[in-house]
Amino acid sequence: MVVVTSAYESDQAGAKKLFAQAYNRISERLTRLVCIWVDAGYQGEGFMKWVMDTYHWILEVVRRPTDTKGFVLLPRRWVVERSFGWFNWCRRLSKDYEILPQTHETFVQVAMIRLILRRLA
Repeated sequence: MVVVTSAYESDQAGAKKLFAQAYNRISERLTRLVCIWVDAGYQGEGFMKWVMDTYHWILEVVRRPTDTKGFVLLPRRWVVERSFGWFNWCRRLSKDYEILPQTHETFVQVAMIRLILRRLA
């Protein structure tokens, strides 16, 4: 799913576009989705209430502990970072070679299929 947003848009504005596209395209596959982990850019009572009222999803902000310095492994955040690291093993995803966002999206899907098949084998 490709959502094109401007660099001047806030994270919340981009998330609204992404949620709307996802819900319109694959709402039948999102029936089990309950909680979405987000970073601090998505916090705010108004935005969280809008997501809950519109899509019935719960946004859970994963915050960095305030009393720590340096690198801290954040709960659930490492799953996304690990996945991005796996993409770097794929030559076409190691750099941004693609012109169309749809092509990049397809190669991300192929990379994830490859990873899943390797785990099943």
